[in-house]
Amino acid sequence: MKNVDDLIENAATLAERGLSKGEIADELNVSRETARWLVERGDTPTTSRREPDDIHVDWSAIGTDSGRMSQVSAALADLLVDTNGPADVTVGIEKAGVPLATAVSRELETDLATYTPRKHQWEEGDIEDLGGSFSRNFAGVDGRDCYVVDDTVTSGTTLTETIDAVRDRGGNPVACAVLVDKQGVDEVEGVPVHSLVQVIRV
Repeated sequence: MKNVDDLIENAATLAERGLSKGEIADELNVSRETARWLVERGDTPTTSRREPDDIHVDWSAIGTDSGRMSQVSAALADLLVDTNGPADVTVGIEKAGVPLATAVSRELETDLATYTPRKHQWEEGDIEDLGGSFSRNFAGVDGRDCYVVDDTVTSGTTLTETIDAVRDRGGNPVACAVLVDKQGVDEVEGVPVHSLVQVIRV
């Protein structure tokens, strides 16, 4: 995707396929507010609503190639271990964080857990009324040191939710790693956040 018109078109296509605005935000690596704006913009091209203050990150050159994914994940694994020592479980945040977490987990020889955040259920209204979940098909986090892996940090809300969920399940979130940090987040809920790329507005 090279411009906003491409994003609007992609958001409209995803909405037509039945994805929630939260899932669209995840697919396009934008905030929930930006996803809402893109969908509404596609519905009514003449809308006068102010454009959101966000940055779109397209990392498809990595995601479409398993070799590149492995190399980038090795760098994420190195970031995690270099500063924080070993962990027992790598937790991938659905959707885009899971393939990264899988490769990081393999690199670090940890178990793999996955977490689906509540934004995937979000359409409108109060997102706080929704709940996220760990998949029972993957490792548990109870009593274990955990790394959390995702593709991007936009506001830190999803990382915060995941860290809280790990703690609620009796796990210990040691550190987080992401490809891109769009906000300059060094820590969330007292847990360090490491990024390969940090976007700084000037």
